[in-house]
Formats: sequence, structure tokens, C-alpha cells
Amino acid sequence: MNLVNQVASSTYDLSKVDRQANRFEKSAVNQPKSVEEAQELHDTFSNFIGETFYGQMIKSMRSTVDKPAYFHGGKGEEVFQSQLDQQLAQEWATESGDRFAEPMFKQQFPDHAKVLEEARQAAAAESLDDLNALRRF
Repeated sequence: MNLVNQVASSTYDLSKVDRQANRFEKSAVNQPKSVEEAQELHDTFSNFIGETFYGQMIKSMRSTVDKPAYFHGGKGEEVFQSQLDQQLAQEWATESGDRFAEPMFKQQFPDHAKVLEEARQAAAAESLDDLNALRRF
């Protein structure tokens, strides 16, 4: 009987945690305060996802290749090789990290993604207005 009471009380506690989590998700804390804040979060998220993905990809690629019999640089090469891999991951993340980070960003931060999309649409409409103003009659 004691075990049943413990299970019942733990279920109650879990539902309480779920309600608090839902309240937190809906609170104004998660709402972006400005387009700049949303853009900063997007850039940071994209860089993190890209660097993590490419870093792991390079690491697993390097693990499939053995050291060459000749012309191996020893410890120095290993140290600088990891630094080169880090730089490659950063460059690749900057260049193409958005391609697969964008859907994850939209799923993880829907409010921030909505603010950024609205800002992009407003900028596109403004540039079209500028082009229409240049048109000759």
C-alpha cells in the first residue's frame, strides 16, 4: 500500500512539473524583445549547430585514416591538425550551417523565427517599394 501511495504522489509531482514547464514556455521570458535579439540567437544557434556537426564529421573522417608510413609530423602535426579541423568546422558552419540549422531553429525557437521572418518580409517589401519609386512613368 505504501508503494502505491508513493507512485501516486510522484505522478502528482510530475503533473505539477509539467504545468510549471508549460507556464514557462508560454511566459514572456521566451518572447524575443527585438529583431536584433532574435538575430543574435539565430546566429549563435546556427554557428553552434554547424560547428558541432562539421566538427564531428571531420573527427570521424580523420579516425578512418591511419597515420602515413612516411612524412608524419608527430605530435606537432596532431596538435595543429586539430586546430586546422576546428578552423575548417568554423568556416564550413559560417558558409553552410544555416542549411540544416534553420529547420531546427524554427522548431526550437518558433517565436524568434516568426519575428525574423516578419522582419525579412518587411525588408523585402521595403526594397520593392524603393524599386517601384525608381520606375519611370
